[in-house]
Amino acid sequence: MAPLVRGHEPLRRNAGPAGGVRTSATPDSGRTGELMKIGIIGAGNIGGNLTRRLTALGHDVSVANSRGPQTLTALAEETGATPATVAEAARGAEIVVVTIPFKNVPDLPAGLFDEAAEGFSVIDTNNYYPQQRDGRIAAVEDEGLTESRWTERQLGHRVIKAFNGTYAQDILDLHRPAGAPDRIALPVAGDDEAAKKAVRALIDDLGFDTVDAGGIDDSWRQQPDTPVYGLRAGIDEVTKALAEASPERPAAFRG
Repeated sequence: MAPLVRGHEPLRRNAGPAGGVRTSATPDSGRTGELMKIGIIGAGNIGGNLTRRLTALGHDVSVANSRGPQTLTALAEETGATPATVAEAARGAEIVVVTIPFKNVPDLPAGLFDEAAEGFSVIDTNNYYPQQRDGRIAAVEDEGLTESRWTERQLGHRVIKAFNGTYAQDILDLHRPAGAPDRIALPVAGDDEAAKKAVRALIDDLGFDTVDAGGIDDSWRQQPDTPVYGLRAGIDEVTKALAEASPERPAAFRG
């Protein structure tokens, strides 16, 4: 499925087919960062392609979905990732990626991060789609919480918002070495500066620049239908798009 125009995609901005992937976990010679243990909760478009790319870079990846590890055999064989249950995915992880439907975040098991590595970071890739998938969530609509602030409340842990406006296929196709003139930048928001630094370093390792989009209460600047959402551009254009965002939630993304 080809990417659709920003603001009109029926479910996920980050939808897209997998393709052009490595079929082994041989480390990519272009990698720049330290190898880490990474847990990915959600094996859809974004979760699946992050699994492909991160294992190709040599990271130790555990991946889980709601249907159980037995359904992840093909992805595990393709990438060398370890299939896990949701409860197991974060064990020992230095970075945990939560990339599941927004409405399902409260259903994640209690104690999810109890066995994660000390000082671990959580990446939230999710978007709120009230009309298409998630239903109306009062805390977002009535209290005015940003999507990631609501997610933090459900998880009981700070998150870093990233990849929510990224096309999944771009993770495989548009990574570039540092300094490349066509390297695109991704916005990254969060309150934990150490965690944000770790996530930005990982994104650099994946082959993308980053722009600090502020704290989680500023992350509305990268929510659906904002100028930066789905934008494939460099640091200057992404910075400009973040500045041009409106805090008013568009009608198409209200329940």
